[in-house]
Amino acid sequence: MRYEKGRKDASRQRIMDVATEKFRSDGIAASGLAGIMSAAGLTNGAFYPHFASKAALVRETLAAALKDQSDQTRELLEAGGLSLAIDAYLSAGHRDNPGTGCASAALLPEVAREPAQTRQVYTEHVLNLIRLVAADLPGDVSERENVAFGIFAALIGTLELSRAVDGAELSDRILAAGAAAAKQLLAPRQPVEEKLS
Repeated sequence: MRYEKGRKDASRQRIMDVATEKFRSDGIAASGLAGIMSAAGLTNGAFYPHFASKAALVRETLAAALKDQSDQTRELLEAGGLSLAIDAYLSAGHRDNPGTGCASAALLPEVAREPAQTRQVYTEHVLNLIRLVAADLPGDVSERENVAFGIFAALIGTLELSRAVDGAELSDRILAAGAAAAKQLLAPRQPVEEKLS
């Protein structure tokens, strides 16, 4: 029995949506194809007409998640700048919902062990996100991409740490401290000569 293209596209998108959430909430290794397909309401045999392998699914879901993150970041930057983007990223809501949150914070250790092709896709998307943040930095910031990398690293590390500790009070303190540290990178810097005088 043949199905129309729209139905095939809908099935493919359902697989991607389920896999994206499962990878971020449970991890790549812990998310088997059988579980993904079952959660998508499809049989295991329906996987291969859409994706050549689990690695191909990981690559595509990672690219889609990072594109969504770039789009959300762009919207936040337009609405209130980097300070608003930092606050949104380091919010309790983001911390408490890893399945719909930042793919980097949820998956970095596993992405590092993925095939080179997946890491290349990840690198391209992260560089786009870094350039987006760098373009929104205050005008007096030099080495803009390096500062953007610092902000990104601070945000990811803070979110991961806030998810790992036991207790909401400590987790909230970590989020607040991380946000303050990331915002320090936005502050104008005095030249070294002025600091010494």
